[in-house]
Amino acid sequence: MSRASSAHPCLTTFGPLPVKTDVAGAIGAWRDWLTAERRLAVNTREAYQHDLAAFMSFLARHLGGPPDLAALANLVPADIRAYLAARGTEGYARTSTARAMATIRSFFRFLDRRGIVQAPAVHAVRTPRLPRSLPRPLSERDALDALGTVAEVSDEPWVGRRDIALLTLLYGCGLRIGEALALDRGEVIGRDVLRVVGKGGKERIVPVLPAVRDAVAAYLCVCPGDNGPQAPLFIGVRGGRLDAAVAQRQMRRLRGHLGLPDSATPHALRHSFATHLLTGGGDLRAIQELLGHASLRTTQRYTDVDRARLTAVHRAAHPRAKRPAGH
Repeated sequence: MSRASSAHPCLTTFGPLPVKTDVAGAIGAWRDWLTAERRLAVNTREAYQHDLAAFMSFLARHLGGPPDLAALANLVPADIRAYLAARGTEGYARTSTARAMATIRSFFRFLDRRGIVQAPAVHAVRTPRLPRSLPRPLSERDALDALGTVAEVSDEPWVGRRDIALLTLLYGCGLRIGEALALDRGEVIGRDVLRVVGKGGKERIVPVLPAVRDAVAAYLCVCPGDNGPQAPLFIGVRGGRLDAAVAQRQMRRLRGHLGLPDSATPHALRHSFATHLLTGGGDLRAIQELLGHASLRTTQRYTDVDRARLTAVHRAAHPRAKRPAGH
């Protein structure tokens, strides 16, 4: 008999997944906690819920039936290793599996702290170590070319002005694409600083360069639709708030137009903002504040980018780094 087969037959559906009533209640409490106390962004909460649903779906197959709280408490390390092996077989990237395990541990920590379930097996299995990846910024020349050329791949003149303003804002203020698209007009017009709400609902202050103000003003002069302070700053051709997928599409067009690498995304402009500030002598702590990083370790990745760039320049330019012909 499977370990879950004797559970109570009453089921509750969480998304596409049937789970026992007590697990559904625990998941609901966790979701409320993510919203009210962690104050995670909607997209982040949805990613967490998707990861947890996938884990519960695996458990239902692995244990022979929808899990209840007793089944969660009785998990052993072999169950978690089976989950990791299943993801590997299904072709999930290690980064995706690492994120999923972080979600699962978050859920079980919540259960433990609320006295609902203790499942030490979840914390006993290590996620495979990930290779440390570096941000991939654009060069200063490529970043400026992108800002100066993006209007050429836009379908209408006002859309071109919009795309210039958006990319200038991303590069000039180091915003995430979601942060930029969440701005309303009244938060930007005539402002020397922006109050940006980032991950986890954390607010930070970002100075606005004159070039950014000019690009936004030029766009708003030709932008159709509502011009009130509560109206979205960036809108799509149908009048609603601009979707991130549209901005990504415009960057793909721009990459083809300029011959830029696939790493040239809207987020790469945020990387470029940080890297170019650091190269210009910016203070690491100040850059951390501007980016809204909770940990300085996250910001320190940009020192590795700059170190790698300097090493490449040194090797290309130093006479002793050049091998004589025929050697």
